[in-house]
Amino acid sequence: MKIIAIIPARYASTRFPGKPLVDICGKPMIWWVYNRVSSVEEFDDVVVATDDERIEKVCKEYDMKVIMTHNNHPNHISRIQEVSDKIQSDYYICVNGDEPLIDPISVKRILPKEKNNDEIVFVGARRKLTNPAETIDSANIKMVIGENNLCMYMSRTPIPYPKGTLFFDYWKYVGIECFNKKALDFFVNTKMGNIEKVEDIDHIRFLENGIKIYFKEVESESLSVDTPKDLEKVIKIIEEKNE
Repeated sequence: MKIIAIIPARYASTRFPGKPLVDICGKPMIWWVYNRVSSVEEFDDVVVATDDERIEKVCKEYDMKVIMTHNNHPNHISRIQEVSDKIQSDYYICVNGDEPLIDPISVKRILPKEKNNDEIVFVGARRKLTNPAETIDSANIKMVIGENNLCMYMSRTPIPYPKGTLFFDYWKYVGIECFNKKALDFFVNTKMGNIEKVEDIDHIRFLENGIKIYFKEVESESLSVDTPKDLEKVIKIIEEKNE
């Protein structure tokens, strides 16, 4: 069974332009992500997927494998799908390029145990939210999880609403995803639905079409760098670890 990891890295982020190349303790952010992902021995290959020559140049300087993709992708899943057309694999593990604290153990948690080319396969990662500021932050995608890690809904609003009880956990999306080729092709060949448009969450495209997706729990301190404020937190965490 072949499994490759793909790290999508876009320069033109709306909230934080150029963030894959921001400096974190002397190295660009994409370097931290690539090296953490590369430590997962189950991967047959690790590739950065970008549409920007500046990111490509830095990747080559640091001996990171990189592939150039089109610059008109509306989201990271579409970019991963383009790579899947160029590189054959049974599964494609996407680790977002803005997750410099990503834990290799968390990545391993979602790795498939067997091939499944007959059905659409998507498995993601989630962690408990313990910080109230994180919980109300719309940059953090929350989700409702049913039995057997089944995702029932995703939202930028804290869900579910605690009317009947307080005995539950809020869950946050973590930027680790597993797709098979069938899932990627379905996504790019299916139009965006109204709920996906409202929430601005790509994965809702599967839910709106009745496709089951799953999110496994990981114990991770991972923090996606969506804003300069997030970058400050990440730098502080890495500095404390390296003291």
